[in-house]
Amino acid sequence: MTQLSLFDAQFIPFVIAITLLTLSPGVDTLLVIRNTARGGIRDGILTSVAICCGLFVHAAISALGISLILLQSAWAFSLLKLLGAIYLIWLGVVSLLAARRGQPLPVAGVMQDAAPVSLWRPLREGFVSNVLNPKTVVFYMAFLPQFIAPSDPALLKSLWLAGVHFIIANIWQISVVVMVGSAGRWLGSARFAQTLNTVTGGVLIALGMRLAFEQRPV
Repeated sequence: MTQLSLFDAQFIPFVIAITLLTLSPGVDTLLVIRNTARGGIRDGILTSVAICCGLFVHAAISALGISLILLQSAWAFSLLKLLGAIYLIWLGVVSLLAARRGQPLPVAGVMQDAAPVSLWRPLREGFVSNVLNPKTVVFYMAFLPQFIAPSDPALLKSLWLAGVHFIIANIWQISVVVMVGSAGRWLGSARFAQTLNTVTGGVLIALGMRLAFEQRPV
C-alpha cells in the first residue's frame, strides 16, 4: 500500500529549487504587473491566485500522464503551444491598442467609459494564461518526478508539491502587486500608463511569437 510522505528528504531541495524558479521573471510576473496597473491591488491579487490555481491543473496532468501524451504527439503539443501563443499575442495587442489611444491599461471592454473590471476578468486571464502555457506542462513533467518517491501516490504527491508552489508563487507575486500598487501616483500618470502599455504589449507579443515558432522538445 502506498503512503504519502509530505516532508521527506526531497522536500527542502524542492522548496529551494521552486523558489529560485519562481523568482525568475516571466509571463506570470508580467501579467500580474499589467493587471495591477490596470485595476489596482485587487486585480493583481486575483490574477496571482488564478495563475497559481493553474499549477494544480498541470500537476494533475503530469501525474496522470497526459502531459507525456502531449509531448509524444506532435499535433497535440503544437495545438497547445499555438493556443498559448495566440492568447499572449492577443493580450499584447490589447495593451498596444490602449497605448495608442493614450488610455490606461484596458478595463472591462475597449471603450473609454467602460465599467470597472469585473472580478472574473483577472481570474480568467491569470488562469487561462497559465493553463495554456505548454512550458509549464513540460516543466512539471520533467521537474516534479524528481521529488516523488516510488512509494508515493503520484497524484497526491504532485498536488501537494503544486500546493507548496502555489504558496511560494503567491507570496512572490503578491509582493510584486503591493510594490506596484504602492506606486499609485505614478500609475495614474497618462505618460506612465502609455509607456507601460507599450512595453507590456511588445513583450507579450514577442513572447507569443517566440512560443509559436520555437522548436518542440524531443
